[in-house]
Amino acid sequence: MEKSIFEQIGGTYHQEGDYLLPNLTVPESVSIGVWGQRHLRYLKAHCQTIYTAMLLSGELNSYLIRIDRQAEEMFFQLIKQMTEQEGITEQLKSERQMEWVGCMNNICNRTMELINAELIYT
Repeated sequence: MEKSIFEQIGGTYHQEGDYLLPNLTVPESVSIGVWGQRHLRYLKAHCQTIYTAMLLSGELNSYLIRIDRQAEEMFFQLIKQMTEQEGITEQLKSERQMEWVGCMNNICNRTMELINAELIYT
């Protein structure tokens, strides 16, 4: 009997009752974070051909995970750099909490805008 295409590429079967069922496993799923989801929405809305090509080639999820990790690293690095440049310290946090919160919100918003402009919406 000739091998099936599944067997030709290395697939195997196991028997359950009278049936041979393929041994299939689901790849370990890694969730795509906020940055990856934003980039996905951008691709769907503005770069349909790139989105479709990556989806059909099976590269979309790994690409989005890579973008998400890169954006997350960039976010924390920029937050750290901006707080140091602007002198936002733990002492300020303990002495004047509301001022510290305002400064940190400002830094976070500017950082998010930078990442969106540089990485997510391009």
